Amino acid sequence: MTERALRLGTRRSKLAMAQSGHVAEAVRRVTGRPVELVEITTYGDTSREHLAQIGGTGVFVTALRDALLAGEVDFAVHSLKDLPTAQPDDLVVAAIPRREDPRDVLVARDGLRFEELPAGSRVGTGSPRRMAQLNAYARAHGMEIECVAIRGNVDTRIGYVRNGELDAVVLAAAGLNRIGRGEEVTDFLSVDTVLPAPGQGALAVECTAANTDLAAALAELDDPYTRAAVTAERSLLAALEAGCSAPVGALADLQADGQVVHEMRLRGVVGSTDGSTLVQLSTTGPVPTSRGDAVALGRELASEMLAKGAAGLMGERAL
Repeated sequence: MTERALRLGTRRSKLAMAQSGHVAEAVRRVTGRPVELVEITTYGDTSREHLAQIGGTGVFVTALRDALLAGEVDFAVHSLKDLPTAQPDDLVVAAIPRREDPRDVLVARDGLRFEELPAGSRVGTGSPRRMAQLNAYARAHGMEIECVAIRGNVDTRIGYVRNGELDAVVLAAAGLNRIGRGEEVTDFLSVDTVLPAPGQGALAVECTAANTDLAAALAELDDPYTRAAVTAERSLLAALEAGCSAPVGALADLQADGQVVHEMRLRGVVGSTDGSTLVQLSTTGPVPTSRGDAVALGRELASEMLAKGAAGLMGERAL
């Protein structure tokens, strides 16, 4: 007798469906069971307001979690950067697969790189984090750009460039890669210029804590290095008491000598959206061997950033 299909809850967007499709295939391989995608509409998908206005924390997540707890789906796939930093006791992130490219990218008219944008260029992004860092870079290098707040899916955002309304838009490399549109990138923004959102490029595979057999099977997809890195990044975010739409960037990466990984570096930034003030610091520590180690690294850096005035630069504060 064939086991029933596992039901994977996913947002309806093209990107979410692509991400969930990749995870579904991996789950089929490790469990030997069929997986069907269950499309769920979230508040963040239907609201026309900017994420910073609706309090971005959890707006793409709540409906998926409700479906999990109601038994309508067996597991769900989230973009990790959308997850609130506080994890409910009755749900577990069973797997964080290997991370995609965490960088932000530019899609600009005429194949332009960021530094080549002419004076007066209009650059679209829905992210206060990106605005803060792009404006800071522009100020430091004598560039004259205008950051324009936008919303919408990838097609909508790139459409603003194609129809001439904007000169460029900034998107996540991971998203474009997952939907097969990486060739449209005109510039990869160095993490020295724009630090990504905490957890950017990573996915979270979540199920109920009570479903221990499924959680154990999904754990086969977990990448321990990715989990350690994003745990440190999200610990920084939590310690700053910032929601996922606050202007906070963070990236943890592994430092290696040849083939030997010896420490983890965590970088963090908070800035005013006009780019006039940035608090940008980094710290290094041993490669975390436990969740507690990764959390401690994030808290340590957050404490240093708060001491430098980071709290005054964040608009939304998580409750």
